[in-house]
Amino acid sequence: MTISRGFFGHHDPDAVDLPPGQHLTHGFPVLTAGPTQLVSTEEWSFTITPESGEPKRWSWNEMMALPSEEINVDIHCVTRWTKLGTQWRGVALDTFFEDIETDDDYTMVHSYGGYTTNLPLEDLVGGKAWIAYEYEGEPLDVEHGGPARLLVPHLYFWKSAKWVKGITMQRFDEPGFWEGFGYHNYGDPWREERHAGD
Repeated sequence: MTISRGFFGHHDPDAVDLPPGQHLTHGFPVLTAGPTQLVSTEEWSFTITPESGEPKRWSWNEMMALPSEEINVDIHCVTRWTKLGTQWRGVALDTFFEDIETDDDYTMVHSYGGYTTNLPLEDLVGGKAWIAYEYEGEPLDVEHGGPARLLVPHLYFWKSAKWVKGITMQRFDEPGFWEGFGYHNYGDPWREERHAGD
């Protein structure tokens, strides 16, 4: 596990719109489960696999040809830091799911390196999630999940999987990596859903 300098941020009693138990940080702390993944845009691809078992795959160039959006959101880490007004560019998951036929309600997100996290499908569509490839106007740094990561800002940031490579549709919900170690299955920061039982 890697933790960057400034990980604990700075407490700001005048900060607004912070979920309970969070403190404001002006840096961008790095917390990674396992080694940093080095994936070039030439070898990167993103796949959605519905219950039919027939995957739909996009190369980097194919993704870059899709409509992109600028995203300005606050992000919240389960380790209690919040960063306000982060700026990203990426492709909405709605765009990827346009041609996907599925009756499943749950997903498992997969990353290069083997990391996984589970999410209900409804939390990935409806303008709630993106595959992000730029941060603050620059290509996404590898330490923050570049070349592309999942961005699901309404949930704790462990759900925004770094080095994302695919989504598998599932009929039933199953725990991903951190959820299997006792993190909350959903992770709503406004309800302080940090650990199982919260």
